[in-house]
Amino acid sequence: MLTLDEISPTDCPPASGDAAASHAADHRPHAVVIGSGFGGLAAAIRLGARGYRVTVLEKLDAPGGRAYVYRQDGYTFDAGPTIITAPFLFEELWQLCGKRLEDDVELRAISPFYRIRFDNGEHFDYTGDPEQMRAEVARFSPDDVAGYERFLEHSEKIFEKGFVELGHVPFGSFADMLKIAPDLIRLESWRSVHGLVARYIKDERLRHVFSYHPLLVGGNPFAASAIYCLICFLERRWGVHFAMGGTGRLVTGMVGLIEGQGGSLRLEQGVAEILVESGKAKGVRLESGETLVADIVVSNADSATTYKKLIKPEHRRRWTDRKLARTRYSMSLFVWYFGTNRRFEDVPHHTILFGPRYEALLHDIFEKKILADDFSLYLHRPTATDTSLAPDGCDAFYVLTPVPHNDSGIDWKVTAEVLRQRIERHLEATMLPGLKEAVVTSTMLTPDDFEHRLSSYKGAAFGLEPVLTQSAWFRPHNKSEDIDGLYLVGAGTHPGAGLPGVLSSARVLDSIVPHGDDALKQKGAALA
Repeated sequence: MLTLDEISPTDCPPASGDAAASHAADHRPHAVVIGSGFGGLAAAIRLGARGYRVTVLEKLDAPGGRAYVYRQDGYTFDAGPTIITAPFLFEELWQLCGKRLEDDVELRAISPFYRIRFDNGEHFDYTGDPEQMRAEVARFSPDDVAGYERFLEHSEKIFEKGFVELGHVPFGSFADMLKIAPDLIRLESWRSVHGLVARYIKDERLRHVFSYHPLLVGGNPFAASAIYCLICFLERRWGVHFAMGGTGRLVTGMVGLIEGQGGSLRLEQGVAEILVESGKAKGVRLESGETLVADIVVSNADSATTYKKLIKPEHRRRWTDRKLARTRYSMSLFVWYFGTNRRFEDVPHHTILFGPRYEALLHDIFEKKILADDFSLYLHRPTATDTSLAPDGCDAFYVLTPVPHNDSGIDWKVTAEVLRQRIERHLEATMLPGLKEAVVTSTMLTPDDFEHRLSSYKGAAFGLEPVLTQSAWFRPHNKSEDIDGLYLVGAGTHPGAGLPGVLSSARVLDSIVPHGDDALKQKGAALA
């Protein structure tokens, strides 16, 4: 039976009694944040530091959103993100509160970043060490070492422009997009990620190794803009880390920062509607019927769900139902969490298992929207780094495979167990001998869970698909185009999915949300 992470509903009660009185006496402008994923929690901390009283609303029974934590039979499973690639984005949040991240959370560097296993049994150890990487490339294709170096140089240029310079900058007007158009052309962003990699690297296996990164943010390597090649250099710059105790430790720490600022987290509080008057967000109506008045509203919910489900059509000019239906969405995921009664010491922390097909499989997932007979997998074994996540002598795992979003029409009530068994047999034959007999606890996550439990439109695990025509200005803006006082953070807005992306979306708020003192003056002037 599933239990909660360290934060339970009783730890974060709704404001009532003394708490309600305290809020009434708090004259700071009020910000309501919908959703407690990493984007929402980071937004709440930044708003708290800028003079707002913040209320975070979460419809689940524990915070984290896609970073929810399952505890089952003595095993701890991070439901979603497990890879920390830009630690400074977390460190900055703690610094805003006068604290140090390392006092609450230990981030441990992982090497290799990933072991990439091909269908024929060959593997490539992907690390942050330049010499080791050159040696690995040479082991597969000596003629590609020079091309790999040139690709990494190109990746660094994209990283400096796309992440360092523009990752936290709002794209509020088309003029902002026009300003960077020459850079996009110069950096060949019109190519796909795979297309740019293939320009430098000839060996097909190595092309897979250096082009799969868009899948980490919901994109097809053959369609995602080459701007996402920045991920390769982002990993090189800061490394790949794991939060000891699980990613949920970061969620717990961030909730503590919010409460230390005088903010609050209310669990099991689903939002039914964002209230709009005269084109301005005025608060929210909860599913319980309760109304919360707010000076600003920040949605960390899926951007398509925010517009389609939480805002009445008459308040939407750009993000109409028709436009949302025409938008391209990311793939979904099937995830199997399982614990074993023994350890598999030869398995590293992160393993990517490529199937027999690459481009054709991705075409099945993204374009044909069918569940193929083959698959590629990401296997996460956190107990390779942190043994506390399972009983002594045991391992905790999750394995995920990209699958179509729910336009596929797949009946996951029937298909989930069939797919789980296929994956179990494949892992037993390749990485985890004797797996079936070793599994003692398990649970699954399907596209239906993404759609209905996590409120992702069509069950798309990463929101909008990251193609060039849905990037930067073309994505739903951080400052709503339709409604004044409404702001968006998370995977579905700029700059996009992945932990660096959603944390950076909260950084954008620093430049578009009025400081709390200014908001209070504006409110006073309006009342006068």
